[in-house]
Amino acid sequence: MTIRTDRDRGITTLTLDDPDSRNALSARLVGELAEALARCGEDETVRAVVLTHTGTTFSAGADLKAPPSPYAFVALLRQIVTLPKPVVARIAGHARAGGLGLVGACDIAAATDTSDFAFTEVRIGVAPAMISLPLLPRMDPRAAERYYLTGERFDAAEAARTGLLTLAAADVDEALAPLVEGLRRASPQGLAASKALVTARVLETFDRDAEDLVRRSASLFASPEAREGMTAFLERRDPAWVL
Repeated sequence: MTIRTDRDRGITTLTLDDPDSRNALSARLVGELAEALARCGEDETVRAVVLTHTGTTFSAGADLKAPPSPYAFVALLRQIVTLPKPVVARIAGHARAGGLGLVGACDIAAATDTSDFAFTEVRIGVAPAMISLPLLPRMDPRAAERYYLTGERFDAAEAARTGLLTLAAADVDEALAPLVEGLRRASPQGLAASKALVTARVLETFDRDAEDLVRRSASLFASPEAREGMTAFLERRDPAWVL
């Protein structure tokens, strides 16, 4: 199993537990996470979900050796957005590429102040297409332009400033404690109705753009440049286009 499940007073914690792959988004991990979220959605005793990780990486992005179907990945992002329970991302380490899609889909996202982030797609010849569905409605446009185009790393304070994160703190668990306690005190109906209000604009983006972005992503991944970029990444060398 790549997903570990723990429960405490109405909060279910789903832990990405494939540290050897840096919690890369494989077909298996995406499928198991979708199943775990579905169980949470159906369980009346679950008030909220915390999504976290083992190891030093929240998620390194798509598993280039065993990737999920793009439709399955988009369905997972939408599932997080539409789950009638709040989903809280807890990050203590690195998040890259598709992993940022998971962060962006969550209702609340918190990280340690030593965490770092990067949209690395541009460096292997593709683009952060599908993860734009939850991210672009929530991020500062100028920041998205910069980090999408450069692929550079940025820290947790910058991630919070740009809207990728809700907060960054030295002790992420201490910072999240009052938020989680607030979720425990909220009514299930109130949480579901309030989440529907704040996610409406994100869902409009899914309804309008999902099919186009899935096709655009598939076209990019099938291109010669992407094949060179992914090969260079796996071989730990610069791709041919680096000047």
